[in-house]
Amino acid sequence: MQEAGFISAGQAAQASVAPLRLTDQPTEARQQAYFVDMVKAQLLTEFSEADLLSQGYRVYTTLDLDLQQAASEGARAGLIELDRQVKNQREGRKKSPPDAALPQVAMVALDPATGDVKALVGGRAYHASQLNHVLARRQPGSSFKPFVYAAALNSGVDGSLPLVTPATVLPDEPTTFEYYNRTYTPRDYGEDYHGSVTVRAALTQSLNVPAVHLAEMVGYNKVRDLAITAGFNHQLEPTPALALGAYVATPLEVAGAYTIFANRGEYVEPRCIVVVTDAAGGTIWDNPIRAHRVLDSRVSYLMVSLLESVINNGTGAGVRARGFYLPAAGKTGTSHDGWFAGFTSNLLAVVWVGYDDERDLNITGAQSALPVWTEFMKRTSDSAFYKLSMPFNRPEGIETAEIDNLTNLVALADPALTHSEVFIAGTEPFPPVKEAPTGIALGPQSPPEVAFGRIGSLLRSDGIFLVSNAQGHKIYINAGGPHSPDPSPSSPPLAPLQP
Repeated sequence: MQEAGFISAGQAAQASVAPLRLTDQPTEARQQAYFVDMVKAQLLTEFSEADLLSQGYRVYTTLDLDLQQAASEGARAGLIELDRQVKNQREGRKKSPPDAALPQVAMVALDPATGDVKALVGGRAYHASQLNHVLARRQPGSSFKPFVYAAALNSGVDGSLPLVTPATVLPDEPTTFEYYNRTYTPRDYGEDYHGSVTVRAALTQSLNVPAVHLAEMVGYNKVRDLAITAGFNHQLEPTPALALGAYVATPLEVAGAYTIFANRGEYVEPRCIVVVTDAAGGTIWDNPIRAHRVLDSRVSYLMVSLLESVINNGTGAGVRARGFYLPAAGKTGTSHDGWFAGFTSNLLAVVWVGYDDERDLNITGAQSALPVWTEFMKRTSDSAFYKLSMPFNRPEGIETAEIDNLTNLVALADPALTHSEVFIAGTEPFPPVKEAPTGIALGPQSPPEVAFGRIGSLLRSDGIFLVSNAQGHKIYINAGGPHSPDPSPSSPPLAPLQP
C-alpha cells in the first residue's frame, strides 16, 4: 500500500509492528452463510462437487443484499424484545437452575410474483449453529388456518355446498368433533367463546372452534388437497387437527404456500438460484420460475381481504401499533412455537420463533414472531421499490354489499348498523322475499345440512338454514346465494362428510 501511494512510510512502519486481530463479521454476512448453504445444497443436486470447484461456474442467485441487511437488523431488534419476554417469564417461574438456552429464529422473504428468495435468516448466529431453521419442520399453528378458509371460499366458484362467504355464520362454542371413531376437542384461546361469528370475525380473531367447524363443512380431504397443491408436504393428514396447523411444515414451505394469496391465486415455488453460467457466460443450468394456479383470483382476493382484517384489527394488530402502515395482510400462528406470515403487494415474509428442543415457547406468535416481521418490513419500506407497495388489486367479479349487523344479510332497508363486506358476484346473502305460515322464511330452493351431516330443518332461498349439530345445538348457517333443490321430506338424512 505504501508503494501504491495509499499510505506513508510512517504508517507502513506502524502497521508492520501492530498486533494482528480478528474482526467480527457483520451480522448480515453471518446470516448470508445460511443462504450460501442452501445454494450449495441445490447446486450439488445438479453438478458434481469436483465440477463446482474446478470449472469456474458463475452462479447467479436471488439474494438482495439490502433486504438481507434489513432482515438481519429486523431479526436482531425483534430478538431483543423476545429475550426480554423470556427472561421475565423465567424470573416469574423462578426457574432453577437458570436455563441459558434462548429461542431460535428463522425468517424468509420472497418476491411473491417470482418466488425469488430475497433475504433469509436461518438462526441466531451461524457460528453457534449451522442448522438452517428455515428448513426445519415445525407445527405452523394458526398460520395454517387461511388454507381452511380458502378451501371453503372456493365454493363461490366451484358450485360446491355449502356455499361459504365472508358473511357466513359459524358456531363458536365448546365442541367435540368425531372422526374415524375418535374425538377431537379444540379450545379457543383463553376459553373465550362467542356463540356464533362470521367467517371474517373467526379468522380475524383466530378462533379455533369455528376453523374446525369450517374444515368439517368443507371436508378435511379438500383442505388437505388444497394445501398440498399450494406447496405443503404430503405428510398432512385429513383430520380436525389439520385445521389448526398440527402437522409439521418448514417456514420455506409456508412462505411458498402464502404466494397463492399474495400472487392472485398462483403458487410460485421458492428459488434461490436463477442461472448458472460457464466462465464465458454460456448458460449451463437455468432455473426458471415455476408456477401453477391454485385459487381463482376472486377467491384469492377474498382471502387477502380477510387477512388484511387480521392486521388492521385482529390478532396481527401489533403490526400497525409498531408503526408499519403500508397495505399488508397476514396471519399469526401459535403452536409450541410462534409464527407470523404476512405480505404486501410486492414482498412476502414468514417468521418462526421457537426452541431447538421443541419445548413450548409459551409466548404467542403475535408477541414473538410478529415483532421480528414488523421490524423487517419497516426497514424494507425505506427502499425506493418496497415503499411503493400498493393496495391489493381487486379482480373483476367482486362486489361490495352493505350487511345488516344483526342478520348478516344484505341491508335492503335502512338498518341502524351496517358494515361493508366483499363477495364473489352472485353470492351475496340477500334477505328472504316471503314468509312461511310458521313465521320462518322459506324459499323454493333449500340446501341439505351438509355442514353437520343432517338435513337442515328450516330453510330459505337466500341460503339461511337452521341446522342441528352433533350436540343438538340449533344453528343458523348463512351460506349466501342460490342452492340446488332440497331433498323431499321423506329423504333419509345425508351421511356426514368423511375426512
